[in-house]
Amino acid sequence: MSPWRPGCRGNERRSGAGMMAALRPDEELGLRVTEMEEEEGMGRGEEQSLQLNLGDLDLTSDEFILDEVDIHIQANLEDSLVQEALKTGVDLRQYSKQVELELQHIEHASIRDYIKESKNITSLHNQITACDAILERMEQMLSSFQSDLSSISCEIQTLQEQSVAMNLRLKNRQAVRSQLSQLVDELVVPAAMISTILEAPVTEQDFLEQLHELNNKMNYVKEQAFRETMACTDVHNVLDRLKVKAVTKIREFILQKIYSFRKPMTNYQIPQNALLKYRFFYQFLLGNERSVAQELREQYVETMSKIYLSYFKSYTSRLMKIQYEEVAEKDDLMGVEDTAKKGFFSKPSLKNRNTIFTLGNRGSVIGGAELEGPIIVPHAAQKSDVRYPFESLFRSQHYALLDNSCREYLFLCDFFLVMGPSAQELFNAVMGKTLAMFLKHMDAYVCDCYDSIAIFLCIHIVLRFRAIMAKRNVPAIDKYWDTLLEILWPRFEYILELNIQSIQNTDPQRLGFLDTRPHYITRRYAEFSSAIVSINQTFPSERTHTLLGQLQVEVENFVLRVAAEFSSRKEQLIFLINNYDMMLSVLMERAVEESKEVEGFQQLLSARSQEFIEEILSPPFGGMIAFVKESESLIEKGQLDRLRGEEARVTQLVRGFSTTWKASVESLSQDVMRSFSNFKNGTSIIQGALTQLIQYYHRFHKVLAQPPLRALPARAELINIHHLMVELKKHKPNF
Repeated sequence: MSPWRPGCRGNERRSGAGMMAALRPDEELGLRVTEMEEEEGMGRGEEQSLQLNLGDLDLTSDEFILDEVDIHIQANLEDSLVQEALKTGVDLRQYSKQVELELQHIEHASIRDYIKESKNITSLHNQITACDAILERMEQMLSSFQSDLSSISCEIQTLQEQSVAMNLRLKNRQAVRSQLSQLVDELVVPAAMISTILEAPVTEQDFLEQLHELNNKMNYVKEQAFRETMACTDVHNVLDRLKVKAVTKIREFILQKIYSFRKPMTNYQIPQNALLKYRFFYQFLLGNERSVAQELREQYVETMSKIYLSYFKSYTSRLMKIQYEEVAEKDDLMGVEDTAKKGFFSKPSLKNRNTIFTLGNRGSVIGGAELEGPIIVPHAAQKSDVRYPFESLFRSQHYALLDNSCREYLFLCDFFLVMGPSAQELFNAVMGKTLAMFLKHMDAYVCDCYDSIAIFLCIHIVLRFRAIMAKRNVPAIDKYWDTLLEILWPRFEYILELNIQSIQNTDPQRLGFLDTRPHYITRRYAEFSSAIVSINQTFPSERTHTLLGQLQVEVENFVLRVAAEFSSRKEQLIFLINNYDMMLSVLMERAVEESKEVEGFQQLLSARSQEFIEEILSPPFGGMIAFVKESESLIEKGQLDRLRGEEARVTQLVRGFSTTWKASVESLSQDVMRSFSNFKNGTSIIQGALTQLIQYYHRFHKVLAQPPLRALPARAELINIHHLMVELKKHKPNF
């Protein structure tokens, strides 16, 4: 067993060094001192005093197992140093002793180093011991802190729970406070309110503000009374007394304003504007004392109804005094002869006299400037001795009605807090008597009126006024406008039918001396038709177009009947052309060119002018024209041989035209200019005649160029077409 001991000791030392590294410094130092003492004891008597317990390595043990020994041997043989020693043939016993000696020397050196540093080690040991004491105290302190923190955490949790509970109580109190504060604020009646309601005039701003506040408190108390709030009974009597006082003062104030309307020469718009500033007064009465509000409303309706009726009745009567004295009568119709009576048409025209069939300046009444211009002041017109046609009086009367109706309707809606059917009903209560008076007056006047232009202008005034009120969004008198139109339209149609009937019944033989100039009846029609068409342009009416169409047909028939009284066709055509031209000129002056009347007379004038040109060319050039038409007919039929026997006739026509055409053209031009009063129309007819003459002469050239007539010597005497055109231009009149 002796060869294994050195190895065992070396292993034990190595394991001891590892254990020392795991110990604290003071423990390591004590352990090393103990080892040194053991080694000294071992040197003195190693075999006697050392008691080894080899455990599993004890070969004397009964539990020793040879298999494990083989494993250890095999493990030692695998060591690199053992293998190297075996290869070099080193004696292991000797080598073991050498190693053991070296280890002993090293161990002794280490012990000496420990002894040399023993003081420092002792000092270090003391310091470590002190540190342990300090760390122990710190551990105790930290344990105390930990226990304190645990208690603090519990206290914080408790405080948090208390905070949540307090926050909930605070919210509940705030909610209750807001409701209670509102309740208290609304229920408390301040002294300032009481003094203001009792003592301050209603026109002061403070009274109005306190009245608003009183109204709010009364409404709030009513609301809380439904919720059975007991505190309402404490202030109910006070609020009732204040309400009675406020209602009394407001009633007196509004009645005073209403009674001020009744004073003569009062501009009632000023008190109305004053009432609008205190419109809340009526709202307060309506919400708290309906009987008083109804009383004030009835007083206002009664007062204003009488004021409007009196004002417009007086204004209408004064207006009618400044109307033209000479007005149309039942005999002043379009078809009435000038010789039938000496009355309206036979009198010389007065300055600004109202005419029957001529529009003149009367159309300006529906123009933008005059339609909404200032109303007529009757006494000023009487002083300056100015007279007006009925449509101007109608415009002034109804513009005053329109303006007052718009203002009154808006006032009623604003002050009495009504709208829709209620507002219309209240307006009718105020203005109903006035509107009925207007309709009665218009019905009485229109029944005896025969001035169709005045009636038609009144119709268009109504249409424009209705559009103005629609633009202002005031439907107050829409039914009145409709009723007024129902009065005016039938009368206008009746008067127009009377004029149509008068033209139908006109006997041309009773018209006295007739000439070819435009007839006065056609001039009346032209003036009247142009007036109606020009007025009707803005608001076209199919009823008007139908009546004008009937009138136009009767006038055309009348012109044909009068033309039949002339013996010659030429005079008939001159009469027709003069009348058509006159009517067309008047219509184009006032109406648009696209109107049916203008188009119809243009066609008639063109047809009659062409017929007249043929008529005036026939006497001087009829032979040539007849020959041209006959020859062209034969050429179309292919009967050229029949032209061979016309040599003498052709020669006579050629020579006759060459010698007489200039004189004939000159005579024709003079005759045309004498026949037509409109120089422009005469010039147009002369130009048409000369153009037609050139065309006939050109066609005459073509006929003579046909084979049967081509060899005639007379062809050499034909006038060159271009030369003829140049010569005829010299006869063209210039105006």
